[in-house]
Amino acid sequence: MREKYDRRGKEEPKAPKDPALKRKGFYIMRRKQIAGSVQPDGRGIQFIYLDGGRMESFARITGNVTDEGVLGLLRTAEGFRKLVHSIGVTVEMEEGTGREADFVFQMYGKPDAGAPGTQVRVSVPADGMERIVELSDYEWSASDNVPGQIRFEFPQAGVLAEASVRLYLQEGFEAPEEAEEEAVDLESPHYEKILEKSLLQTGNPARLQRAIRKAKQGEDVTIAFIGGSITQGAGAVPIHTECYACKAFEGFCRLAGRGTEENIHYIKAGVGGTPSELGMLRYERDVLREGSAEPDIVVVEFAVNDAGDETGGVCYDSLVRKILSAGNRPAVVLLFAVFADDWNLQERLKPVGIAYDLPMVSIRDAVVGQFYQKTGEGKVFGKAQFFYDCFHPSNLGHRVMADCLENLFRTVEAMPDGTDCLHLERIEAPLGGEFEAVRLFDRKSAAEGIRVDCGSFCHWDGELQAVEMDRDLTPTKEFPNNWMHRAGGSPFSSVGNASSMGDASVVESALSMGDASVRDGSSLTEAPFRMEIVCSALILVYKDSGSSLAGRAEVFVDGEKVLTADPRENGWLHCNPAICFRGRERRKYHVEIRMAPGDEDKEFTILGFGYVG
Repeated sequence: MREKYDRRGKEEPKAPKDPALKRKGFYIMRRKQIAGSVQPDGRGIQFIYLDGGRMESFARITGNVTDEGVLGLLRTAEGFRKLVHSIGVTVEMEEGTGREADFVFQMYGKPDAGAPGTQVRVSVPADGMERIVELSDYEWSASDNVPGQIRFEFPQAGVLAEASVRLYLQEGFEAPEEAEEEAVDLESPHYEKILEKSLLQTGNPARLQRAIRKAKQGEDVTIAFIGGSITQGAGAVPIHTECYACKAFEGFCRLAGRGTEENIHYIKAGVGGTPSELGMLRYERDVLREGSAEPDIVVVEFAVNDAGDETGGVCYDSLVRKILSAGNRPAVVLLFAVFADDWNLQERLKPVGIAYDLPMVSIRDAVVGQFYQKTGEGKVFGKAQFFYDCFHPSNLGHRVMADCLENLFRTVEAMPDGTDCLHLERIEAPLGGEFEAVRLFDRKSAAEGIRVDCGSFCHWDGELQAVEMDRDLTPTKEFPNNWMHRAGGSPFSSVGNASSMGDASVVESALSMGDASVRDGSSLTEAPFRMEIVCSALILVYKDSGSSLAGRAEVFVDGEKVLTADPRENGWLHCNPAICFRGRERRKYHVEIRMAPGDEDKEFTILGFGYVG
């Protein structure tokens, strides 16, 4: 067919096709900052998780969806496909950082289905224009269980962009009107009231005042942060500089009149999905850095992670006492973050701050009330602006958290000088402090009274949860000195075996303890991990995994089964503590860990142990 040209010889514009019917829909992401976090292959990936109620929360907060029927359909793969016709994706990058990204929508497969869920991958121009992904263009797997995650993948790490994701609905479904986001004014008197409401109590200001005074005088001061994924920086883009911890550190430096590279030092030790039960074990390694660091201020943030604390607050109390008991008498600040459903464990944990007269800062008290105010009547920002997802704050949320801490620092500095009169030994732990002296034992530890024969758990596992520590974008692997039982493999690692067994030794051979089942020729792959340890309490730390290769392990103490550890229960890669026993007589115990019946050919990783000697 001959092309049509105008009189100047240029091709005439073609008549546009009839526009596609604009379907009703709602956003689950709207102009959210994203970043390509560094991957082992050099690419950058931003993960947005949808499972565990996150998709519904996105729809409520960002999409303004209140219809419970619609929200219910988002919980399953089948419901999602019944509801959603297509996905609109918009990506806009900064100039000079590339013009394209891969958008990936991932279903999670059914447990033990033996097949992964469907993965939709499309290349999206990063020009701010919407790309429509129609679900009918893809073949969907029968093993799909739930909407699992969204990924934005970039050719290189460190890319910053802004992204929106909108779900367009099938015929017959209604979507709410889109709520316009209001301008945020952090200079307004209403914002000052938010900061004031965050301060539950200053407590005894003496230790904080001493740290501020040292910093102003040019002496070395270290401020540390320990907590869960919010402290790690989840929701902040980029995670290492926009997280509340880094922002609060910078605020402290401004207060002291010092640059961030001078005499004030920064430690960030947040690990996603972990409670204070694990935090008290990580403290020496991740905060004290095995004795190389001595923090003057420690901010403790576990108020939204400790629902899984088996002890109901004893571990949190024990961690606080551990920090307070340090010889340099550091200041401890209790920070209570909040989820998008207005929940935290503040009421459970406040007695710890009251008992030791500690500063306490509540993000829940600061922001939740104003969420429900009208603009101009106290509302400064909405939930969709404060939260990145149902668990984590956005850049704005992290900024607010940092400002609340900076408000504490400034308030304490202006107070009359306090006297450090805390005598920990005279104060009964309000929630219980039996783990105050807990220590971490792993494959490279040397400890009196502990002997180990790793049996078939003789390998090292390198596929571990990794987190961005301090201001480093390169993730650090958690618990690298571990013991792994491989799936259907040789029991011995390439590092060699030890032949002797004595105190403070970690023996790499299944033969050293004289196991009869090994001597008579039975499979070495079935030899248990065995440990003799003198203690009064013992905690196992093991690796959670979503892999179908992961299997359960059983823990026996003096021949009695005390625990079955299932690494697939939570369904994702992270560190999981579980109490084997507590409150027992201090004596020698014999501990065995063996693969559960039927799971002998699967894998399991012992990350380490916490023990009270």
